[in-house]
Amino acid sequence: NLLDAMVATGHDKLVFSSTAAVFGMPERELINEEHSRLPINPYGQSKKMIEDILGDYHHAFGIKSVALRYFNACGADADGEIGERHEPETHLIPNILKSVIAGKTSELKVFGDNYLTPDGTCIRDYIHVSDLASAHILAGEYLQKHAGAFAFNLGNGNGFSVLDVIKAARKVVGQNIVYTIEGPRAGDPPVLVADAKQAEQVLGWQPAYTDIESIIATAWHWHQNETF
Repeated sequence: NLLDAMVATGHDKLVFSSTAAVFGMPERELINEEHSRLPINPYGQSKKMIEDILGDYHHAFGIKSVALRYFNACGADADGEIGERHEPETHLIPNILKSVIAGKTSELKVFGDNYLTPDGTCIRDYIHVSDLASAHILAGEYLQKHAGAFAFNLGNGNGFSVLDVIKAARKVVGQNIVYTIEGPRAGDPPVLVADAKQAEQVLGWQPAYTDIESIIATAWHWHQNETF
């Protein structure tokens, strides 16, 4: 409906929020744009469908688009004005910080410790929301001069396990973080890490937040002023 409305009103540029989940189970250590798209969960499948539709609408109607495939979006506005909160919360970093603030009333759960990774927990590539925002601006500018249905992976190219993130969070908050191990969740690949060279080379994009502690620190700044 949105794309049909764009065609009808002469709007021909769209930046779409996609996801690394379109790739499914990684076939190699770093995932680039040429990696097979074989999603293993409904979320990834729905995003893949939209990416395909964007390609169809470019060929049929000239709609220009950039699909930005986020890896793990995280962090908060550096000024502490905008942060991450979902109900229910499913993302790791806010759940870690929520457990710190709430104490015993909010127990942190780690889903699976038997993956084929060094410490048995899932490895993800964490990308700060401010870096994602800058990519959107660059993608919009790119569409001013280029026609097509493009897709770019957005990540830091570094993977951190769930336990790595908990360890980093302990340093940021300055206290121990207690957690329990639960069974693995269906549809969770062991490793998802981006090769974002194409976004760097084509869009001129470069993430400013490249270490997990600085990302967590921005989230912690926001969460301390948020009531759960």
